[in-house]
Amino acid sequence: MIQFSTLPNGVRVVTEHMPGLESASLGIWVTAGGRHERAEQNGIAHFLEHMAFKGTKRRSALQIAEEIEDVGGYLNAYTSREVTAYYARVLKDDVALAFDVISDIVLNPVFDPRELEVERGVILQEIGQALDTPDDVIFDWLQEVAFPDQPMGRTILGPAERVRAFSREDLARFVAEHYAPERMILSAAGAVDHDMLMRLAERAFGHLVPGQAGPVAPAGFVGGERRELKTLEQVHFTLGLEGPSYTDDAIYTAQTYAGALGGGMSSRLFQEAREKRGLCYTIFAQAGAYSDTGLITIYAGTSAEQIEGLALLTVDELKRAADDMSLAEVDRARAQMKAGLLMGLESASSRAERLARQVSIWNRVIPLDETVAKIDAVDLAAVRGFAEGVAGSAGTALAIYGPGEAAPELGVLRERLAA
Repeated sequence: MIQFSTLPNGVRVVTEHMPGLESASLGIWVTAGGRHERAEQNGIAHFLEHMAFKGTKRRSALQIAEEIEDVGGYLNAYTSREVTAYYARVLKDDVALAFDVISDIVLNPVFDPRELEVERGVILQEIGQALDTPDDVIFDWLQEVAFPDQPMGRTILGPAERVRAFSREDLARFVAEHYAPERMILSAAGAVDHDMLMRLAERAFGHLVPGQAGPVAPAGFVGGERRELKTLEQVHFTLGLEGPSYTDDAIYTAQTYAGALGGGMSSRLFQEAREKRGLCYTIFAQAGAYSDTGLITIYAGTSAEQIEGLALLTVDELKRAADDMSLAEVDRARAQMKAGLLMGLESASSRAERLARQVSIWNRVIPLDETVAKIDAVDLAAVRGFAEGVAGSAGTALAIYGPGEAAPELGVLRERLAA
C-alpha cells in the first residue's frame, strides 16, 4: 500500500509497504542537483554529497559507517542533475536507526576542514578516473554540447579547478540556498510503517523553515559538436537529439522509439551495425528525460577504419524508422518497457526510487496501471511520427573521442538526416 503525506513545512513523506519483505529501503531525496548550481558552483552539489558522510555534530565519519554496517545494512548516496539522494537498505527492525543516520548526515554535517581536504582529494581522483574512462566522459561531453553554457550542460563532478577552490563556507551556502524542507522527500519501501516514519520525520525535520529558493532556469537544447582526437583502441561515438520531458506523455513514445531503434539485441541498430555488418561491439539508443526537456542518445564504439560507415549507417537508420518501423518492432519495444518496469518493482530500492522521483516531478504517485496504459497507448503511427520529427530536427549534438579523424562532421550528418 502506498501512502503520501506532507508535513506543515513542506517535507513530503511517501511510503510503500510490501508484505512479506524482511528489509526496507529508505532515503531522503533533495531536489537540488547539478542544474541548481551557478557556474562558479559547478560540482558543489556532488562535493556536498561526499561531505555528508564525513562527520556530523553527533557522529564521526567512522561512526556513520559502523552504525549501518553493524546491523548488516548498506548506506550510499548519489548526485544527479536534478536530485541528490541519501539512502540506506536495512532489516525491518533497523528502519528507525537508518532514518536517524540519514537525517543526521543531511541536517547536521560539520564540514570539518581536515575531512574536507581529504575528500577534496578523493573527488579529484574521481574526476581523473572519469577522464580516463572514454565511454563515461563521452556522455558528459554530449550533454555539454546539447546544452551549452547552461547548468544542464555542466558535469556533475565539476571541473578540477572548481573542486580545488571550494571552501566549507561555499558548502554551507549551497545548503542554505537549496536544502529547504519543501525540497526534501522521505521515500521508503519494503517492511516500513508510514505512521512511524511520519513521527520520525516530524521530529527530525519539523523545525525547518520553508525556504525561498528561486525558480530553476529552463533548459534549452541547442546542439553542437565536440571532437577529441586521441590514440585509443576505439572511437567512442555519441549522437544526441532533443527529446520530451518526464511531464510530457510523448516520453512514452520516445522510449518506445529508442527501444526499437537500439534497446536490445533485436533492435535495428544492433542488427544492422553489429550482426549484419560487424561495425561495432557495443551500440545502443536510449531516451533520457528531465523535468523540462529530454535527450535521445545513440552510443557506439568502433574502430578508426569503421567510424565513418557506422556514423552514416546510424543516421540512415534514424531516417528509415520514419518510413518502415513495423508494428512488431513497436510491440516488442513496449513489451520490453513494461517488463523492465514490472521487474524493477520487485526490488524495494527501485520502488523507493520510483516513489521519490514521481513525487519530485508530479507531487503524486502515478498508479502503475496508469503508466502501463500510457505505454500501451503508443501506436505505430505515433512512433513513426516521432521518428519523422527526429529526422527533421534542426538540433543535433555530436561527441567523438578517440582516433576519429575519419568521422563525418556534424553538418554532414545533419544534411544526411534531413535529406
